[in-house]
Amino acid sequence: MKLHTGRSLLLVSALLGSLPVLAQPAPQQSRGQLLYTTHCISCHTAQMHWRNGRQAQDWDSLKMHVRRWQGNAGLEWGDADIAEVARHLNDTIYHFPQTADRVTLASPRPSR
Repeated sequence: MKLHTGRSLLLVSALLGSLPVLAQPAPQQSRGQLLYTTHCISCHTAQMHWRNGRQAQDWDSLKMHVRRWQGNAGLEWGDADIAEVARHLNDTIYHFPQTADRVTLASPRPSR
């Protein structure tokens, strides 16, 4: 059976339009993002990080502030968790150049 090209496209389009769209899995969150959204986001909204006079001025001071605030919250994070949360904040908000310190070398970022 021969169909005209225009009708074929309409038929295929109609058939595909009636198929359910397959859900794509959500991108996996990084450990830093999970820690931040679980423990920090209730007090530290994005506006806090974008405000004038923010305290983090570079990569080292960002890690220092993450260390300080997790201590204030009694979270007892290790160096790797502190570096992961700082990396998440840096990737999403601050964009400071990162130094290759012991912690960042010990837990490399996954390739994208």
